[in-house]
Amino acid sequence: MSIAVELPALGESVVEGTVSRWLVKEGDRVEQDQPLVEVTTDKVDAEIPSPAAGVIERILVPEGETVAVGAPLAQIGDGAGVAAGASAPAAPAAEAAPEPPAAVAAQPAAATAVRSTPLARRVAEQAGVDPGTVPPTGPGGRVTRADVERSVAAAPQASPAAPQAPPAAAVAPAPAAARPAFLDYQLQPGDEVEPMSPLRKLVAQHMVLSKRISPHVGTVAEIDMSGVARVRDAHKNGFKKTHGFTLSFLPFIVHATVRALREFPQLNSSVLEDAIVQKKDIHISIAVETEKGLVVPVVRHADRLSLAGVSQAIEDLASRARSKKLSPDELKGGSFTVSNPGRRGNLYGFAIINQPQVGILRMGEMVKRPVVRAVAGDDAIVIRPMMHLALSYDHRAVDGSPANGFLYRVRELLEEAEFDL
Repeated sequence: MSIAVELPALGESVVEGTVSRWLVKEGDRVEQDQPLVEVTTDKVDAEIPSPAAGVIERILVPEGETVAVGAPLAQIGDGAGVAAGASAPAAPAAEAAPEPPAAVAAQPAAATAVRSTPLARRVAEQAGVDPGTVPPTGPGGRVTRADVERSVAAAPQASPAAPQAPPAAAVAPAPAAARPAFLDYQLQPGDEVEPMSPLRKLVAQHMVLSKRISPHVGTVAEIDMSGVARVRDAHKNGFKKTHGFTLSFLPFIVHATVRALREFPQLNSSVLEDAIVQKKDIHISIAVETEKGLVVPVVRHADRLSLAGVSQAIEDLASRARSKKLSPDELKGGSFTVSNPGRRGNLYGFAIINQPQVGILRMGEMVKRPVVRAVAGDDAIVIRPMMHLALSYDHRAVDGSPANGFLYRVRELLEEAEFDL
């Protein structure tokens, strides 16, 4: 008897996943709980374990294909079904397409909307796209998130032709006026082509969508970190003995950010159609670089945590992100993002807003620089550890005054350095 390996629910907000890499092949014998396949969602990578010991009789979903939660990925049995599966490679396609996409496209828009995934409808709503106009490629003729993003990405290419094509007949040649020639790079000898990983594709799609949706504005503050450095130096040895890891500068930035968000709630909000939602809770997303790319886990209720609590939460999330032990729900629900590119962060840089948030704060590199300070009533040139903090914000929801006030308050809190561990 064969057992189906299904795509499990990887979190309450995850409705589909992309098969990024099979770790086994048809005919392989596997043990229970042995990792079979790597799946990428819009939140995180995950390995799907085998539900039982046996032989991989059929792999139903090829690498690169996106399927809904609950869809069968493979079949495990005693091995008798391997030969049968090899003789009928077309069966999965028949199962995955009970209704041809053309028939779905011909249905009314309301019916098509019902056959959209929840994530696809949300992305379509943010991008101002009617899901009923998007060609579906998902199982059962459903519109997926990837379908919507392909439609959004294709929109600028078709838009220049629209004002010049009043008659219906003139629209027919539109597909020919596709991609501008200057966008196509011609490969040269010695070039190496590395296909994007599924996670890289998702990050790229999210970044493009964010820049299309939000009018980004940036502002920068220069911070004297000497007070924070003194507090850290005074506590770092005891902190490491107590908690088992080093106290970094990031928790100080996050703690000051949380306090400033309480005073400037406009930065702790989201745009919902024609309304702005100011959020009660402060959940800070922390950008973490892993070997597979950038992930952004969330420190829940950061305003309820002490500096030590924030530091512990960041260390735990970053460690589990790098070991691929985060759940997808630990990467959703953030209300504001802090990005730390590390010791080689350069002077400063403006990060792209993490939708549906309206602000992201990026740390620059901390370096010792000569600055002018008042010493005994006179101006003097002294050496101080300086850092630039760059704020990117969504001008739909945040005006310049609160944005600058927020960043100025973060600067004040860091330079006052009144932190209790």
